[in-house]
Amino acid sequence: MDNKLLIAVLGPTAIGKTALAIKLAQHYGTEIISADSRQFFKEMQIGTAVPSASELDQAKHHFIQHISISDKYSVGHFEKDALDRLKTVFDDHKIAIMVGGSGLYVDAVLKGLDNLPKVDPAIRQELNVKLAENGLQELQEILKIQDPNHYNNVDLDNPQRVLRALEVCIFTGKPYSSFLSKNKVKRPFKSLKIGLSADREIIYDRINRRVDLMMEQGLEDEARSLYDQKELNALNTVGYKELFAYFEGKTTKTEAISEIKKNTRRFAKRQLTWYRKDPDIKWFDHHYDLKKITEVIDQHLKRTL
Repeated sequence: MDNKLLIAVLGPTAIGKTALAIKLAQHYGTEIISADSRQFFKEMQIGTAVPSASELDQAKHHFIQHISISDKYSVGHFEKDALDRLKTVFDDHKIAIMVGGSGLYVDAVLKGLDNLPKVDPAIRQELNVKLAENGLQELQEILKIQDPNHYNNVDLDNPQRVLRALEVCIFTGKPYSSFLSKNKVKRPFKSLKIGLSADREIIYDRINRRVDLMMEQGLEDEARSLYDQKELNALNTVGYKELFAYFEGKTTKTEAISEIKKNTRRFAKRQLTWYRKDPDIKWFDHHYDLKKITEVIDQHLKRTL
């Protein structure tokens, strides 16, 4: 597959990655691999901004709502599944498109996962007790001290990611980030990363408007239908956990919507921090000229394939 190319469409949430991925898939007559870990779950549609039926009809997508929130599905599972699916896509196409806001999942496909040390289970147990008794914020503050670099990159609202980083820090006495990006595997295909961005004010405005649209589309009802399963890790997700707090009387509906917007903006900021450290990404403004993007891709094809 050395003569095959995987184009990764990257950028912060609500920037327009899905629309660009579809245009590229149509232009090159190919298929799309979704690497957005929030869109994997069948039960979570509105709150994860799953592509609409019309968008899904415009290009073939893989890994959209393909598992249940009760399924155990890790980045390692996705890496294997995505690579297997790419083999099939590349049987019929020279180019494939991957799109997503989950940097860890994109990197797993492009570069492979890091070899992290095995950790004493007692450490995870102790951290779980702290999480249950004192909440996630305390663990976030500990991580900020133990590994400020990873603190600025990780999805702080995902307790499993915070716990995983902390247990490695505590067990080894070294920052979790020191174990990352050590041994990257060589994939049997070429890759090119295309990024979309905009001024922060524009990104934040797009996020705020998207949250308002989600509420109009029925996010509250969707969250209510999932409330009795709120302990599942998949539902510890921005857009749902804030509404769960509202259902429990801990906040008002207005405050919950405000928190969704704030936490989504924080998530977008961390996405940008993750991606802007990557010198290989070719960045374009969100008001892009598709022809200019395809010219960059075509030039890359001529040089590498």
